[in-house]
Amino acid sequence: MNNTRHRTSLKDLAARLGVSIATVSRALRNSPEIGHEMQEKVKALAKELNYRPNPFARSLRREAPRIIGVVVPNLVTHFYSAVLDGIEEEAAKSGYSIISANSHEDCLLEAKAVDTFIDMHVEGIIACLAQNTTDYSHFEEIADMGIPLVFFGRTCMTDKFSTVTANGDEAAQLATDHLIKTGSRRIAFIGGPNHLDMVKRRKHGYLEALREHRIPIDREVVVCDKIDYDTALENTLNLLSRDDRPDAILAFNDIITFAAYAAIRQLKLRIPDDVALIGFSDDVHTEYVTPRMSVIADRSGDMGRESCRLLLKAIDGDTKIRKVIVPQKLVIRETSAKKKDI
Repeated sequence: MNNTRHRTSLKDLAARLGVSIATVSRALRNSPEIGHEMQEKVKALAKELNYRPNPFARSLRREAPRIIGVVVPNLVTHFYSAVLDGIEEEAAKSGYSIISANSHEDCLLEAKAVDTFIDMHVEGIIACLAQNTTDYSHFEEIADMGIPLVFFGRTCMTDKFSTVTANGDEAAQLATDHLIKTGSRRIAFIGGPNHLDMVKRRKHGYLEALREHRIPIDREVVVCDKIDYDTALENTLNLLSRDDRPDAILAFNDIITFAAYAAIRQLKLRIPDDVALIGFSDDVHTEYVTPRMSVIADRSGDMGRESCRLLLKAIDGDTKIRKVIVPQKLVIRETSAKKKDI
C-alpha cells in the first residue's frame, strides 16, 4: 500500500516560516493570539504553496466544535466503546467533537478512515491498529504531514507518536501466578496475532510466570490466532479435546474470553475444577455469568481520557513523544481458583 499523494501541510508551512505548527494553524484561523504581520506571512505562503483547507472542514469549524478523528478495530465491543466514551468525555471539556471510524479489524479500511480524516482536516487522530495491519505507510503519511496522532492499545511507530497502553505483561504474569498458586499446572494462553505489541506483552507476562514457577513451557498450548469469536471457539475446543488438555486458560481479550467460556461449557467441563479461566476484559457481563468470571480488568475509559489528553497537548504544539501506561487490575471471582481455601 503506497499513497503517493502529497498535500501541503501545516508542518510544511511551519518549517518554511520557522514557527510552530500551532502558530500556523492559529494564524490561518485569524486567532487574536497571532499578530497581524505573522497572519499575513502565513496566508501568503499558504497561497504560494497551494495550501487548501477543506471547505467541509471549514464549515464544520464555523458551526460546530473542532473535530478529532478516532479509528477503532471493533466498535461493538465494550472495550472500544468505553475507550470512545473516555475520549468524548475529555474532548468535550476543550470544545472538541469526535468522529469515529470502525476498521472492522481490516488494514485497508483503517487506511481509508485515516485518508478520510486527512481530507476532512481533523485537528488530530487517535487510533488503535487493526489486527492485520503490518504496513504503516498511512501513518507515515500522517507523520510527514505533521498531523497530531496518538495510538492506544495496539501501537506502532512509537518513535514518532505518543502512546497509551496497559501494563499487560505485568497483569498477565500476575494472573498466571494466581492460577498456578490456586492449583492449575497446564495453563494455555489463547491470544491474537503475534505481530501485535499488545499480544507480545501479554504473552511475555504469561511465559515469565511459568518460568518463575519452573513449569515447562509447552508451545502446543500457546495459541495465537485471529481475534475472532468463532476462531477462538474452535481453537479452545481443539485444546480441550486433547488427551493432555489444559487445566486453565488465560484469554487475550473479551472476545476470546467469552469464546473460551462457551467452549468449556459446550464440552460440559466444570469451571474452575476441570478448567480454570481468566480473561482480559472489563465487560460488565463477566460479573453476571455463572460462575462469575475472574478477569484482568481493562481501565478502558481511563485509556480513552489519557489518549485524548495527549492528543490535545500535541494539537497545542507539544512535540514531545510520551508513553503513558494505564495499570490493569486482577479481579478474582469464581472461575480461576481450584483450591477454594486460597
